Amino acid sequence: MTITALAVLAGGTYLMRLVPLLLAGRVEFSDRTVRLVELGAVALLVALVVTGTWFEGQEFAGWARPAGVAVAAAGIWRRLPFVLVVVLAAATTAVLRLAGLP
Repeated sequence: MTITALAVLAGGTYLMRLVPLLLAGRVEFSDRTVRLVELGAVALLVALVVTGTWFEGQEFAGWARPAGVAVAAAGIWRRLPFVLVVVLAAATTAVLRLAGLP
């Protein structure tokens, strides 16, 4: 990555964080607009989780990773402590990979 691209990305990130602070109280959004932005953020997060779970690059990630994510989801649903959820998911994935499941 060139220095120019890095500077543009850093500047864009800085502006995206600065603009809401500068516009707070000056611009009013409708309740529907706020709700749509919130739903867009949730949809983006779900898309990132799904692609990270099922794909590695452009290839299928194998069955061990989705199994680990499923164990994590079950742990979250059961309201287990976060550290335990991470350990269970990692252990599930590791054991399945040691067993030869990609």
